[in-house]
Amino acid sequence: MQQEAPVQERPFTVPPFAQECLEAAADVWGASFRHPFVRALAEGTLDAERFRFYQMQDARYLEAFADACSLIATRCVRPDDKLWFIDAARLALVVERELHAGYGKKLGYTLEDVARIELTPNNRAYQDHMIATAVRGTLVEAVAAITPCPWLYVELGQHLARELGTIPDTHPYADWLRMYSNPEFNTYMDNLLERLERFARKADDAARARAKEAFRTSVRYEWMFWQQAWEQQRWPV
Repeated sequence: MQQEAPVQERPFTVPPFAQECLEAAADVWGASFRHPFVRALAEGTLDAERFRFYQMQDARYLEAFADACSLIATRCVRPDDKLWFIDAARLALVVERELHAGYGKKLGYTLEDVARIELTPNNRAYQDHMIATAVRGTLVEAVAAITPCPWLYVELGQHLARELGTIPDTHPYADWLRMYSNPEFNTYMDNLLERLERFARKADDAARARAKEAFRTSVRYEWMFWQQAWEQQRWPV
């Protein structure tokens, strides 16, 4: 699979600073597209236990993503920005939870089971990275840290949909593939990247550099999220 979807295939606008962030993570961005977990998911051959492990950890991750969005909302000045990040938090908790609840029925776990699981080392570290950046970083750093999650999933979902052509109802992960290839997420990405660009313009060079590093770190954690599910990562001690 290619390193990343070509820019001309992106159905949403990538402003200059977002492109700088992507270039800062160019050596790691495409790794998610090639990960064996992702390849097996697309092919429908992914072991159900690995997917179950991934889904349960992801549900807990999304709670922290929503927390980070809520923290960012408190730091925004413009009411429309506050509302957008509050809605992004709601989207993570409500809309995506529907996907997790659906797979929970198929794979034999409940939301109560999700609440009781132990976070993997990677999941804990990724959550801490987002929350710490939202609290201690500048606004552009905070937004840069949360951006790889939706961007990578939307781009990956749409890339896999193009690769597959059609997603048959019999595909075991059809709901996942259809959700993340949904073109409605393009508007979400336009809104998120527009805000990242606007906050970057108001930031100094040092903050912009830290924001690109925060973005790159999150991209690396995203790859590690596939890896932790592939290995079913546990704490070593």
